[in-house]
Amino acid sequence: MADPTTYRPAPGSIPTEPGVYKFRDEHRRVIYVGKAKNLRARLSSYFQDITQLHPRTRQMVLNAASVEWTVVASEVEALQLEYTWIKRFDPKFNVMYRDDKTYPLLAVSTGEVYPRAFFYRGPKRTGVRYFGPYAHAWAVRQTIDSLIRIYPVRTCSKGVFNRHQALGRPCLLGYIDKCSAPCVGRVSAEEHREIVDGFVSFMNGNTDRVVRELTAQMQEASENLEFERAATLRDDLAAINKVLEQQTVVLGDGTDADLIAFASDELEAAVQIFHVRAGRIRGQRGWVVEKAGDQAAPFDGNEEGATDPALPALMQNFLIQFYSDAVERESIEVREDIERRGVDQFSHAPEREVAVIPREILVQTMPAEAEEVGILLAELKGSGVDLRVPQRGDKRSLMETVERNAREALHQHKLRRVGDLTARSAALQQLQEALGLDQAPLRIECTDISHIQGTDVVASLVVFEDGLPKKNAYRRYRIKEAAGDGRSDDVGSIAEVTRRRFKRHNQDKLANPDDSMFEDEDVEVESTDNRRFAYPPQLYIVDGGAPQVAAAQEVFDELGVVDVALVGLAKRLEEVWVPGDDEPVILPRNSQALYLLQQIRDEAHRFAITYHRQQRSQRMRRSALDDIAGVGPARRKDLVKHFGSVKKLREATVAEIAAVKGFGPATAQKVYDGLHAQPSPPTEGPGQ
Repeated sequence: MADPTTYRPAPGSIPTEPGVYKFRDEHRRVIYVGKAKNLRARLSSYFQDITQLHPRTRQMVLNAASVEWTVVASEVEALQLEYTWIKRFDPKFNVMYRDDKTYPLLAVSTGEVYPRAFFYRGPKRTGVRYFGPYAHAWAVRQTIDSLIRIYPVRTCSKGVFNRHQALGRPCLLGYIDKCSAPCVGRVSAEEHREIVDGFVSFMNGNTDRVVRELTAQMQEASENLEFERAATLRDDLAAINKVLEQQTVVLGDGTDADLIAFASDELEAAVQIFHVRAGRIRGQRGWVVEKAGDQAAPFDGNEEGATDPALPALMQNFLIQFYSDAVERESIEVREDIERRGVDQFSHAPEREVAVIPREILVQTMPAEAEEVGILLAELKGSGVDLRVPQRGDKRSLMETVERNAREALHQHKLRRVGDLTARSAALQQLQEALGLDQAPLRIECTDISHIQGTDVVASLVVFEDGLPKKNAYRRYRIKEAAGDGRSDDVGSIAEVTRRRFKRHNQDKLANPDDSMFEDEDVEVESTDNRRFAYPPQLYIVDGGAPQVAAAQEVFDELGVVDVALVGLAKRLEEVWVPGDDEPVILPRNSQALYLLQQIRDEAHRFAITYHRQQRSQRMRRSALDDIAGVGPARRKDLVKHFGSVKKLREATVAEIAAVKGFGPATAQKVYDGLHAQPSPPTEGPGQ
């Protein structure tokens, strides 16, 4: 590890113009490439106090041994040079959206005498019509299988076609009427071409005519008592509808657009892109990447409504890298096809538009340098590109769907990391080594506080065993009065929850699982079996830094808890704080241990905020009957049931209230007085 101060450029030596910079390690390998409008301002940010840097950025500057830069004429040129260097050097600390595979396509070889429909993955060629991309290979094959019922085009390879042509008999598909069998002359080349044209027309979106014709033919066959033919037409219509369901129109104006959205946390980001062609979703792609460099900025991804400040930089990086790669791949494919055929059919043609970049690119948020990115995309496409954030209507609704897919992709990525048995074992082993524990923490408990400006303060306690959540052991606490010792509310609340959790610690160690219910009246027990804690945890986590850990340790000392390890996990930099240590434990950002701690902390936060919302909703739904002494939940329910509503109850007399079963004259009078109590008029002060 190098000290960043040893290679920091001299003050004033860095220019203030736009440019691109490279960090190199001790072996002169490029480990990070970035760009900046102002090189001096950007590079200076890397040489501040390293404890304030994002973990991934901190790791990068500690691995680097030198930094160099190149000044360029404009910000657009800086974007282009940054992409070129990333492709050339493949730096390990840059965010990379690997797209080394070609997505499935449905192809029709219209250039052949007897065209065929087939699944295809690879470079595009002339004389072939392509439809897609599709999200999965099975979707292509399912579409072909459904459509050849209506359009029995050839689907066999050239070798199979020639063999059956020589044999003079069709293949199985020909016998079951899923191929028109041009190999044996059942249809002529012109008739087969008409079938292929119908297939292509359907795939281009001209579907209404086919549905109308099949429906009319089915009804006609039924009226003529041709039930077998009617059943066949019914099955054909079902196959057509199945294909249409896979290609539902989402944008009625026939838009060609890509929709892009991110979901992120402190360390990683998931991106989803939907390809919409002719108003239909033709494909979907997604990546989960580690955030680094300019795409890494501290933020609390757990807070409700929180927005990642690094999102514009992530979006900019993705747009440039994804579409530049796509254009480069298409250029290579066209060049290879020309070389293969030995002709230069484009040598005298005007400059073409690049089809892989649609006319509209709809994004969740605008990139950091939207104007420059728009210029670069237009240059790549060869014509204008409409880059914008959809605000309303169908496009806004579809963008929300893309955002949900991105959030789900990130969530599933985390679950896979924690759900894998090998990963869980490695995480527990790494925690044992990092925290110096005698054994791996097979049972871990974590607490978190949730409130809004000190109101409806609640806490959660979640339990993980063998790296997996044990939800029937969760607890939810209603926080009582503040500690009153001058500490912050969160610190006092952590101390209170820790005290209530461990106040019977020594007894719980010997507890029988069949013991009576947890006795604290302010604890909501999520367990369905009404048991106490069967045994204590090996590791207790509090959500917070050094102050929260110190408060929990005071409670441990007070109660004599010495056999439970205590740590705090701070959200901002994912630091692990141990009681009595001035410096936090920094786990490697790609370690299984850190992923497990994040999973546990996020689950505690989710459980706490859910309970907080429930408590807040109950408080806001409080009835006028709640404050009347002597009227409990059962009596309130009887009153409302008898009169129908609180409004009608307020209109009732004392005698009418006393007529309700279980209410005497005295209680009825209390209810009447409580409902008709008027607030005292304001006292007039001097001068009023």
